[in-house]
Amino acid sequence: MSEQRIEHAQAPAWSQLQVCDAPVAHGLYFVPAMGVAARHYQPLAEAMAAQGVAMAVHEWRGLGSSQIRASRQRDWAYRELLDDLAVGWQAARQWQPQVAWSLGGHSLGGQLACVLAGLTEAPPSQLTLVASGAPYWRAFPYWWAPLLYAAYALVPAVVGACGYFPGRRLGFGGREARGVMRDWARSGRRGRYAGAGMQQDLEHALARVQAPVYGLVMAHDVFAPNASLSFLLAKMPKAPARISHLDGQALGASANHFAWMRQPAAVVDMLAPMLLDASG
Repeated sequence: MSEQRIEHAQAPAWSQLQVCDAPVAHGLYFVPAMGVAARHYQPLAEAMAAQGVAMAVHEWRGLGSSQIRASRQRDWAYRELLDDLAVGWQAARQWQPQVAWSLGGHSLGGQLACVLAGLTEAPPSQLTLVASGAPYWRAFPYWWAPLLYAAYALVPAVVGACGYFPGRRLGFGGREARGVMRDWARSGRRGRYAGAGMQQDLEHALARVQAPVYGLVMAHDVFAPNASLSFLLAKMPKAPARISHLDGQALGASANHFAWMRQPAAVVDMLAPMLLDASG
């Protein structure tokens, strides 16, 4: 197994690839959670590669290997993130054109993977969502929902004062661009996806998606509970969906939003067979 990089000629980001030495049967373009660099998905990528699935892990603009960082002078929003995703998606398929490619992601990565599936003229064979769901505050438990709404309401003030979102200091996300956080907080308050400055209707794009969707819910995930995934899936009525749940016993780790990344065996056992079956 080897690691490669797909250089993005049109965007300040790259995608790392964990590549099987043997011929692969399927490809998965995987988009990380907000604030998480691509390198943290190496255990997942290695385990998927061992099963015959080549996994390309997207690198968010402004994180990890990206050569820029969010600041008062450097800003971007969902529009730019989706442009980066489109470039990476095309590059991955060109790297392995003989195999079927699926799109997937974790948390925000899964959400924008779904949006990209509705925007692209090269739709994925499947959508794979791990610990992902819409951030709409009403799709969360009653004890958590008011706190979420308050947090979303505060985001514009925080990014306005700092020029970016200081996620490391606040304990959520990374150093995020203020435009990204404004788009994210708006979707959390209103329950609709939109990107500042975008002409495309992202809700309409989601409604166009027809690829089968497979979602994995972690039993104790407060950031992506079952109801938030169901809310996201309802935006894609043409896409047949299946949801599975994983608890701590199956995972061998806490069944929360992030612990599975370090011990991904159970996730791979669920995902790899479905992807390979789709490849025929």
